[in-house]
Amino acid sequence: MIKKLAFFILFCGSVSAQEQCNIEKSKEYQQELNKEYSDNKTTPLTAADLKDFTNLDFFKANSDYCVVAKIKRTINAKPFVMQTTTDRSPMYVKYADLVFLIDGKEQILEVYQSIKPASIDAFSTDLFLPFTDLTTGKESYGGGRYMDLEIPDGDLITLDFNRAYNPYCAYNARYSCPLVPKVNHLEVEIRAGVKKFHD
Repeated sequence: MIKKLAFFILFCGSVSAQEQCNIEKSKEYQQELNKEYSDNKTTPLTAADLKDFTNLDFFKANSDYCVVAKIKRTINAKPFVMQTTTDRSPMYVKYADLVFLIDGKEQILEVYQSIKPASIDAFSTDLFLPFTDLTTGKESYGGGRYMDLEIPDGDLITLDFNRAYNPYCAYNARYSCPLVPKVNHLEVEIRAGVKKFHD
């Protein structure tokens, strides 16, 4: 009861963050993604797939999967090598735990910063959120999905899972993609964002 009350107080006090949960903006993001994948200069698709490509398959945009999370910063986190689909060994550091509600249940995901881009001013506020859920390997890509975030001013952050996208490896084996850490598995269905590319 105390935990639920704490979340109630948290969300009632986070109007500015909740205002960012705009389904129309989510749909605009998805259309931009379609444009990127349709352009042979920016697409990760193979030439064969691009030839017949019309659009990505998304779950229906749903405001239930646009939530406000509490940021619990990780102090003195040590850099680590995030495993990838190849022998590439990018360095990341855990930035925080993100605590939020889905289907009325508390969920926690770790969010990371890439060491190399974080040292460049243009990327210093970028955060990387990889995750798997109960749709993974069924309706969504078996390797999990990603979300791109930015460090906010306060201790709340909006997670719009309608913007969840597949790693490039879902479309083309020539890419090297970070593997989702096991700790970032959600025991709920995230029926939002991009679905798997091929059945």
